[in-house]
Amino acid sequence: MPVLNEERHLREAVSQVLAQSYPGEIEVVLAVGPSQDRTQEVAEAISQADRRVVVVPNPTGRTPNALNAAIAASRNGIIARVDGHAMLPSDYLRVAVETLEETGADNVGGVMAAEGVTAFEKAVACAMTSKIGVGAAAFHVGGTAGPADTVYLGVFRRTALDRVGGYDEHFQRAQDWEMNHRIRKTGGLVWFQPRMRVSYRPRPTVKALAKQYFHYGRWRHVVSRTHEGTINLRYLAPPAAVVAMALGLVVAPFFPLSLIVPGGYALAILAGSALTSSGHPAAVKLRLPLVYATMHISWGWGFLTSPRKLARPPGS
Repeated sequence: MPVLNEERHLREAVSQVLAQSYPGEIEVVLAVGPSQDRTQEVAEAISQADRRVVVVPNPTGRTPNALNAAIAASRNGIIARVDGHAMLPSDYLRVAVETLEETGADNVGGVMAAEGVTAFEKAVACAMTSKIGVGAAAFHVGGTAGPADTVYLGVFRRTALDRVGGYDEHFQRAQDWEMNHRIRKTGGLVWFQPRMRVSYRPRPTVKALAKQYFHYGRWRHVVSRTHEGTINLRYLAPPAAVVAMALGLVVAPFFPLSLIVPGGYALAILAGSALTSSGHPAAVKLRLPLVYATMHISWGWGFLTSPRKLARPPGS
């Protein structure tokens, strides 16, 4: 577990791992960053109470560094990445190991089951499980078991991680997608297993959601610069929409018909929100258009403004 500022959820998250129905040995390695709450104290208390839990430092606070530190401190041949606020179903590890054995895959993962509490979080959860919000990625919207480009979290064979050198610590975001790409490029198989569902709590405010998707877009562009051929039309749609809407607004004083572009987008989002919010309360339906627009525009703007200085240094 890469852990940073997880005082609120950490104890429950660890207990969910230790309570797994998996019949083999389980160890939990917590890579703790410099938190602003009592995360370090909580982690150490958990470790003192159960010798299966080990705490290692992650002075950088960065996720890929934490993952590599935890992997290095672990002993077993199968590595499950778990977040400090992820709540695993009781059969998660058992299903994962069975799937690894049945498919011969190097990494298996399942569904990022977004579940909100407030009306805004529920709107974000709705958008994150819709093709309108996040495209057709199976780990978001579900689907049948099979090969995938990437999966949520992931349960890996250690041999695969050793083969590709672990997580690339250059990537502050998109490190999972980037490493799964290297696993596939070296002949490995990444497998989506819909029976593996992990509850995910969405961002609680517009500002937090915009920041999250801005960095997703920014770092996805870094990945595409690093690995040729990894970009497709789905990833180009948000930046293309941002450019088209901006141009439409700029030239509107001279060509009023250009407003059809931002206007058309607004109508499409309203229609999409109506289609995907069936069964939700009115408070969720009212917030969904704002959520969709925040996700699309923030991702697109992050992609467009991703500075070249973030590129992975040649030969590093």
